[in-house]
Order: sequence, then structure tokens, then C-alpha cells
Amino acid sequence: MSKRRIGILTSGGDCPGLNATIRGVAKACYERFGEDNVEIVGISNGYYGLINNLCKDMSPSAFSGILTQGGTIFGTKRQPFKMMQVIGEDNVDKVKNMKETYKKQKLDCLLTLGGNGTHKTSKLLSDEGLNVIGLPKTIDNDIYGTDVTFGFHTAVDIATDVIDRLHTTAASHSRILVCEIMGNKAGWLTLNAGIAGGADIIIIPEIPYDIDKVCDAVMARSASGKTFSILAVAEGAFDVTEAKMKKKERAKKRAEAGIITATSRIAAQIQANTGMEARVCVPGHMLRGGAPSAYDRVLSTQFGVHAAYMIAQEKYGRTVAKIGNKITSNKLADIAGKTKFVDTNDHIVIAARDIGVSFGD
Repeated sequence: MSKRRIGILTSGGDCPGLNATIRGVAKACYERFGEDNVEIVGISNGYYGLINNLCKDMSPSAFSGILTQGGTIFGTKRQPFKMMQVIGEDNVDKVKNMKETYKKQKLDCLLTLGGNGTHKTSKLLSDEGLNVIGLPKTIDNDIYGTDVTFGFHTAVDIATDVIDRLHTTAASHSRILVCEIMGNKAGWLTLNAGIAGGADIIIIPEIPYDIDKVCDAVMARSASGKTFSILAVAEGAFDVTEAKMKKKERAKKRAEAGIITATSRIAAQIQANTGMEARVCVPGHMLRGGAPSAYDRVLSTQFGVHAAYMIAQEKYGRTVAKIGNKITSNKLADIAGKTKFVDTNDHIVIAARDIGVSFGD
């Protein structure tokens, strides 16, 4: 059996499960092909490392003890896709350099662990003739064609814990607490954590909110004897007026007003309109940190094992996916550049509405 030389990189934001997936790939490859027939090359800091040939041959021992470890042993860096084919002031042809690194390292294939931007670059490299396999990572769960991404369930657990803790302090002080949860384009994380944490109002990008209706929901709870309310707000949320604007126009308006996200504005408007004290909590990067949950450890292992199977079958130009109870794969061409949004008629949204959750619409 000829040796297989496999490059692995992690790109974009970090999340729990990256190391578990790397471990799953490595251990499955060693088991399938034999340790003497596999060489794994760790590429530092994502596509930046591929551009600059920051590569290291890994030993089997490097993949021991990392199942429960958060972050990524290879490091990661954001390398915007829109700049990949642009030659900047440094005069670096990034695509050319990545192809040259692939050849210099004598790679048989490249595994890319990342989100939407990562997958767009994966498709670009696949179109350039490289053997690429993607693995879907993001706490946002917004990669098209897969039911779930690794990192998502852990982030839901963490965000739920935050909301759980807000309940006691909100009740103690009779406050409105507004929790901003990561999710710039899609509301999956906010939706799931909001329901799991018992949020009274959930605001997500897919359902533009009307601040008057948000305030009405707060006042209705107050009128029924509830002294506090919890709002779970996605960082990418916008109101019905902003929904009529183009993205750049919306961003310009917010910049002029000194606003980055809608969360602080929502809290200020609630306090002004209802007279009830409102505060903001932003767990931020805590949602990305720490050890993966049991669910994500299992999912990451399954994804890594399936990637090893794809290497054996030489099924390149694809990304791993979970559809129903089956681990499978999609063509990069079919999913790159697409975002999986929350359907406003999704059964999860309907379930939330049926228990009295307001979406501010």
C-alpha cells in the first residue's frame, strides 16, 4: 500500500470539537491504512499557513489526549474568501502559493475544517485541481446541506447555561435582561438556547422585530404578575425598518448612530418605553470556548472517521455532512456560498410560539 500524505488545517473562528475531529481523522486513518502508511501534515493558522507553507509533520502521539481539548492544536486565522483572489500590497498570489505549498508538501489530499468562508475557499482549491475534503464546523449551524455542524451543540449548552443564570438575577431585581448570543446571519444558536433556557422573547435575523411588539410582550408579562423578562437576541438581529434596507445601508446607519448590534438599542428602548429596568449580557467568545460536549465529541469522531473513509475511496471535492441519522457528504459545489437559515415555519419556531414565546413580530 502506498503512503498517503494528508494535510489538515482549521480555518475561521475556533469552536469546541475541532481537536476531536482532527483526532477522529488521524486515528481512523492510522487504523485503516496502518501508521507506517500515513503521514499527517498539520498546517498552522488555517489558509494563512497554507499560503505561507507553515507546515509540520505530525506523529501519532500528537493526536492523543485531545478529544476533550477546546480550540485547535493547529491554530486558526480568518482569511476572508473575498480577498483570496486579490493580490494586495504584499504582492502575494494567495491561490498560487496555496497550490505550491500543496505540491511542496507532496500532499495527496487536504482536509479543511471550517465554516462558510472556509468551504468557499475549499471549493476554489478543488476547482484548481487539489484533492480537498471539507468538514463542517461552526457554532452557528448555518452550513447548507447538513443537519448539524460540530461545535453547535456545545455552544447551545453554554448559551443555555448563561440564560439559566440570568433567570435568578432577573427575578431577584425585577429586571429585563437582554442576552446577546453569537449568530450574525442565522439564528439557530439563539433559537435553540432561547428555548432551552426558557427565554420569554427570542429575536433572530430571520424574523425582523418590531420594538413595539417586543415591549408589548414585556408589558403583558408584567400585567400577568411576572416581574422580569429574559430576551435572547442574536447579534445579527435587526428590526422591521432595517429589514427594508440593504446590508451596507443598514451598517452605515448603525455606524452613524454608534451601534454595532441591536442588543443595547433593544434594552434602551424597552427601558424608555416600559419604565422597567433593562440590562444587557454579552457572553461573546465564551460560547466558543472550552471542552466539547459529549454530543460534539461523538459527532466530531463520526465526521473524522467518515473523512478517512472518503480518503480511502478518493472521494474529493466534497464535504462531510449529517443528514437524518446518516453521516454522508455533499459536493462542495452544491453547498459553498450557501447559508442555512432558520425557516420561519420550522417546527422549532412553531413549538416556541405554541408555548408563548414572542419573536417580536
